[in-house]
Amino acid sequence: MTVSRLRGALAAALLVALASGLPGSARAAQLEVKIDNFTFGPQKLKVKVGDTVTWINQDDIPHTVVSIGHFRSKALDSEDKYSFTFTTPGSFEYFCSLHPHMQGSIVVEATTGSAATQ
Repeated sequence: MTVSRLRGALAAALLVALASGLPGSARAAQLEVKIDNFTFGPQKLKVKVGDTVTWINQDDIPHTVVSIGHFRSKALDSEDKYSFTFTTPGSFEYFCSLHPHMQGSIVVEATTGSAATQ
């Protein structure tokens, strides 16, 4: 086997290994916030850059998820979902525009460490 073919084969093997998720490789988390009884649960969530948060309306009336200047869902009927992927670190306060007393926050950290609720 020539050196260029060997390099090509090694590069292909490396790509396959990375795509299949080697142990210890970082993957973005899929996190959920439940909307029920006029509350967001958990109310505070800590995530990493690249994580996706999905809000699920388990209430029997519509709600929204709004962070001014960052994201805004449509009115979510029962069992509707809204997802947002966080690409920058920071603190994101949000609320339901139909019921402004409903509030929550997402703290987005750099990608070192793990995601957890507060």
